[in-house]
Amino acid sequence: MHYKHFLLSLSLLSLNALAEVEYKLVIDQAQHHLGNVSVAFPKSAQAHLDVKLPDWRTGRYEVLNLANGIRHFNATDQKGNPLSWHKIDKSTWRIHIDNPTKVKVSYQVYANELGKRARHIDDSHAFIDASGFFMFSESFRQESVLVDLDVPKQWRSVSGMNFAHDKHSFTAPNYDVLVDSPIETGVNELHKFTVDGRDYELVIWGQGNYDVEKMLSDLKKLVKTGSLIWHDYPYQRYVFMVHATSGARGATEHLNSTIIQRHRDSFAKRKDYVGFISTAAHEFIHTWNVKAYRPAGLVPYDYINPNYSDLLWLSEGSTSYVEDYLLLSAGITTASEFFKNLTQTLNMHFSTPGRQIQSAAHSSFDKWINQGADHGKNYSTNIYREGSLISLALDIDLLVNSDGQISYRDVHKQLYKQFKLPNSFTSRDVQDILQQISGQDYSDWWNRHINEPLNLDIQPLLDKVGLEYVHPEDAKPIANLQVEAKSTGQLLTLTHVARDSSAWHAGLTSGDKIVAFNGHHVRKTLADSLSYFKGKEKVKVDFIRRDQLMSTDVILDNDFDKPKIVRAISSPNASQQKLFKAWTGIAHPASQ
Repeated sequence: MHYKHFLLSLSLLSLNALAEVEYKLVIDQAQHHLGNVSVAFPKSAQAHLDVKLPDWRTGRYEVLNLANGIRHFNATDQKGNPLSWHKIDKSTWRIHIDNPTKVKVSYQVYANELGKRARHIDDSHAFIDASGFFMFSESFRQESVLVDLDVPKQWRSVSGMNFAHDKHSFTAPNYDVLVDSPIETGVNELHKFTVDGRDYELVIWGQGNYDVEKMLSDLKKLVKTGSLIWHDYPYQRYVFMVHATSGARGATEHLNSTIIQRHRDSFAKRKDYVGFISTAAHEFIHTWNVKAYRPAGLVPYDYINPNYSDLLWLSEGSTSYVEDYLLLSAGITTASEFFKNLTQTLNMHFSTPGRQIQSAAHSSFDKWINQGADHGKNYSTNIYREGSLISLALDIDLLVNSDGQISYRDVHKQLYKQFKLPNSFTSRDVQDILQQISGQDYSDWWNRHINEPLNLDIQPLLDKVGLEYVHPEDAKPIANLQVEAKSTGQLLTLTHVARDSSAWHAGLTSGDKIVAFNGHHVRKTLADSLSYFKGKEKVKVDFIRRDQLMSTDVILDNDFDKPKIVRAISSPNASQQKLFKAWTGIAHPASQ
């Protein structure tokens, strides 16, 4: 190579190495939920530069229309001269460039959607998910980024990203890391700890009835459990972010952190606390399952369009399943709490008519458009619940066929080994792993349990590990209408009518307002109203629809006043005890 050409190439490489996208967020109207953003893009010689705000955020498979909070957009060249621009779709701004130049854009963000966990600003804090704040260009998506925050002096900023030049600035290798590394800044409390050479932080915004010492103690136990499944950890530092709020609830996994939102008074009671630590476990597992390996269709992320996969049941439902195992193995939860969670999952599954219509694969693909409420329950499934039960069935099947030597955890161990990002995996890849670890062809099993609606014969499955799914001995027979209703004044308004139930065939539907049964005015609850009848009894139902009084006859169903529960059998044999231990990591309750 000619020496001048060598120097030119070297200088171009140096320029590229120094290319950096610089973000700045100024919060000086926090009480009005407003922030001002500026983004400096490296020099571009393109005829135009398209800048975009994501239309959804990772961890929530739903179009959120985040660009609706953007106002006062402006673009200038490196000398500060205005550049012309226009929008080409709801989330993309096209900036026209006459000569090669750096480009700076600025705009205002309205951030008052705490529950979506994408953007929120008030006078006490800001939760900053880049998908809700920071625009990007595909041309510079892989360039390093710098984020500077100009926030009130008393605020503290925390993120899974590394700090840059001060306590309110962060750096990331590219936009994909930035968009998966939220920032919590504001008035908060921060606790740091180290486990097995890795650093952790717990940052809490909001006052509540939480016990920080209890949280820290259990989080230290939880983070050690990754080695029960995977051969290494995909991070050196991890941040647990907690919002103790008045309304928003839920959680989202991220590359190096999680955000957990709970009502401020829902930490102290044991049931509430188990809900919190289970959520923490769920998001922690996602650090591997989804963030370190994920299905084809989600690699790389397309931030503007839906990302389709028939394996979201594995990404979410398997995570829900594994969380209970990790918590039980670590001694954070008890066997009875483990059984209670499984009971809830099974009861919800069997009371959802949609399980007979929609498969887990179909539900995964349609997660972007699946709806809840009455029609959703009757015709759709839930990727969390169905995925958890598929994982259960597959886990016990693997354990039984290998005499306790191989489990579903081995599937996830291999997914991490073989398909770590930037790779991705398909349904065929998972089936190949199943055959590799078990020596058996699972294609027929896959079709029957995943590609078709899940028809779970649960009792023979649970019997293998010494459990049963039965009504409690003190459960009493009652009449049931197979509907859900809420009290609205002097009436009971139906919110759900189970498909193919007697009420369904009698013509009752969601929205009907029940006035009376057999001429007697309804009581405050549906259970009280039906308490005077027996199963298989024919009753006349008077109801209001379209402001007109109507009536129909319904034959009531048989039911029990207490739902079925999962519990340990009293006398498990040696095989059941062995498989239970291999399955849960603890001894069978009857053998203790």
